[in-house]
Amino acid sequence: MITKEDLIKYFQTGCKKENNLSIGVEHEKFLFNSKSNKRINFETITKVLNFLEQFGWNSIKEKNNTIALYKEGKSITLEPGNQIELSGAPLSSIHQNCNESYKFLDELKKACKKFDLRMMATSFDPFSKIENVPKTPKQRYEIMTENMPKNGKLSLEMMYQTCGTQINLDYISEKDFIKKFKLSSFLVPLSIAIFANSPIKENKLNGYLSYRSHVWQNTSRGGLPKSFLEDMDFEKYVDMAINMPLLFVFKNGNHLKVNEKTFKDYMEGKLLSSISEKANIRDFEIHLATIFREVRLKKYIEIRSLDTCEWDCHCGGPAFYTGLIYGNLNEAFEIISKWRTTEVLNAYKEAKTKGLNTIIENKTLLEWGKIFLNLSKKGLENRSIKNNEGKDESIFLRSVESVLNNNKSKANITIDNFKAKKNLDFLYEKTQ
Repeated sequence: MITKEDLIKYFQTGCKKENNLSIGVEHEKFLFNSKSNKRINFETITKVLNFLEQFGWNSIKEKNNTIALYKEGKSITLEPGNQIELSGAPLSSIHQNCNESYKFLDELKKACKKFDLRMMATSFDPFSKIENVPKTPKQRYEIMTENMPKNGKLSLEMMYQTCGTQINLDYISEKDFIKKFKLSSFLVPLSIAIFANSPIKENKLNGYLSYRSHVWQNTSRGGLPKSFLEDMDFEKYVDMAINMPLLFVFKNGNHLKVNEKTFKDYMEGKLLSSISEKANIRDFEIHLATIFREVRLKKYIEIRSLDTCEWDCHCGGPAFYTGLIYGNLNEAFEIISKWRTTEVLNAYKEAKTKGLNTIIENKTLLEWGKIFLNLSKKGLENRSIKNNEGKDESIFLRSVESVLNNNKSKANITIDNFKAKKNLDFLYEKTQ
């Protein structure tokens, strides 16, 4: 039996030493059939996973289906619509994160060539109607498909038609966590604006720069609660989590529906008559992964507000946040501490359409973006972690610099290209 105090201690055990902070990056991609522009089905993605095993990956199976791969602290998993995701290992520098990603890219390119596939790193499927998206046969996704739309009208679009980038960063104490979590939450609108990359739906402009953000704002268990812009500590996060309904529980190798019971009910043994056990720490970990806020807490802080992007820029987001949170936290925090929560929440709603023109405290996000970019660059330079060529991590900010110097996100560029070319072939990444 676990108590609330046990759960608070769980987060306390996530505290790292200041000289041992790591960076984890997760990014998702769509794979399409080269000839039909159709999303690949589970049979094909299984072939891709089996192919990737030759590079040292080990398979994870569910009911004889290969559903994931793992090696050396990282994993390859499948989202509900067969989106493929690399969940990177916790590493000490952006240099290492990017090398990890590029190695995976090379492996995935070989798989695409083998099976006549094309990859795309936009954040919303630009071609498919949701009813035509092939599904991944995971038990948990079947339950989520049934449950999620009840409390979020675009929940299924989130599951089957979006891709994102997540950044995982450590904290050294609860006080440090509070500051980092608050900064990450206040910067959500800026993330949406800089990394917007989902303006197309069903072969048409959808009216958004980040349609993915719109979807996530209308997803069950998603969004940016006002409480996240306050001083969220471990106890408050535990209270929020345990009072949230369970999506499912995992027992004896099966995911089971529990009819809107909360995790607190589970702790108190008040689930189904067929489940006599009370919740344990592993159950709590599973539950935490079903909370889909823009920022969330595990044993690290997960920043989830970035659209995914092509390989030339996907290191930019992790570098941007690493520079701020690990390299220049106090200076960045001082700025957002003067922002009103009402301004941030309003910007959160507007950034998906207005992008860098969104206003917070009488400045556009373009102006704020340049301010925070400079702080991030200074932070990365202060970290002074260099590659073999003697260059520090600030080299990975070039894509962010390009967005802000030109006042054009990936979404803006996509819109311009779509209007000029009248097709979407340009969205595919080169695999040769």
